Amino acid sequence: MTLQSCFTYHSAERMGCHLVLISVIMINTYHSSVASPPPPLPPRQSQVFIQPQGPSASHSKNLFRSLLAVVVLHFLLTVGGFAFLYYTGRMEKPLSEASSSSRALARMIVVKRIRNQESTCKQLTPSCHLFSYLQWDMKHSVRSNVNYYHSSWLTVLQPGDYLVFSRVSFSKADPKRPLASAVKLKRGASSKETVAMQAYCSLNGSVSIPRLCTASLVEVMTLETGNQLSLWVQDLSLVDYSETATSFGMYKL
Repeated sequence: MTLQSCFTYHSAERMGCHLVLISVIMINTYHSSVASPPPPLPPRQSQVFIQPQGPSASHSKNLFRSLLAVVVLHFLLTVGGFAFLYYTGRMEKPLSEASSSSRALARMIVVKRIRNQESTCKQLTPSCHLFSYLQWDMKHSVRSNVNYYHSSWLTVLQPGDYLVFSRVSFSKADPKRPLASAVKLKRGASSKETVAMQAYCSLNGSVSIPRLCTASLVEVMTLETGNQLSLWVQDLSLVDYSETATSFGMYKL
């Protein structure tokens, strides 16, 4: 039954049509009053974790080599800088400081000899019968840029002006002659020796009271390379061999 056919029927039939129309209108009204369901949610995309790709082996090697080269270069520059500063500082030292570090000097301690060497001295040089040489104690002596010869001579290695000094103390007197000490000089190992300096002191003959006397020498001498110096006395048995009593030294000015 349609709406157009309802108008063509009789009154009884029209009543039925009216009921149908009312039912349709009520159904439509119900459907329109009911809220429409929400639209469906879009499907959630699954999260995919992508792990970052690490550097390749060749890239790691290149990076390591670069870092190693930087470290080596930094080390070389540091060492070179310190070397440059060190040698520059040495070159720019004051003259007095630079010379004092390599200045020739010697402070010799004498050692006691058991017998006199006068007989040997006479065989070598007839003019040395009045003197015998003092022998150095090499373990307790101090030397710098000065050599020694036969433990009794000092050999000059650097030419220049030297302050030469000696101190010889005597504990016994010589009844026949004054007590004497001398600094002997040789221009070379085979050259003739000469007396460069000489000093005397005296003691009385009394043995009840022990006495000492000291013969001291100080002189500025111009020495050449190869010159030799030694300290001589007339009788070794008369010398006081204490370290503070008898010594010999030289100092380059």
